[in-house]
Amino acid sequence: MADYSDEFLRSILKRTKTVAVVGVSMNEVRPSFYVARYLSLKGFTVIPVNPGHAGKQLFGQTVRASLSEITKDVDMVDIFRRSEAVPPIVDEALEVFPSLRTVWMQIGVEHAEAAAKAEARGVDVVMNRCPKIEYQRLFGELRMGGFSTGIISSKL
Repeated sequence: MADYSDEFLRSILKRTKTVAVVGVSMNEVRPSFYVARYLSLKGFTVIPVNPGHAGKQLFGQTVRASLSEITKDVDMVDIFRRSEAVPPIVDEALEVFPSLRTVWMQIGVEHAEAAAKAEARGVDVVMNRCPKIEYQRLFGELRMGGFSTGIISSKL
């Protein structure tokens, strides 16, 4: 697993405003649903992407069939798909979002060639991590649940 510094992850989560979640599920018990819901509750604009649910509403947004259907700019693309599905998603994201800052691949999702392509374009890449878990860990929420986060803070 790649080792990302807390500062690197924190800076990504602080600067990100709009997230396209590729492979989001409409099923409330699926990780892609509750991660996207969590991010939306934390103030991120979450644009759900899933061709099987295109046109439906989720978190106040219309589900898109593909990234190219999104008309607003996106800071981060969060990928909930198998690793082998990543390259065309990254290619599309780089093509349609000129100011894309981050490609984030969920836990269990990694693709070194796609990551290298994005990084060559100046886009930060996180693989095999979850933004919900990292947000909770880095911004103090897991501590409230009794988890050791490895971060020393005076706030509870």
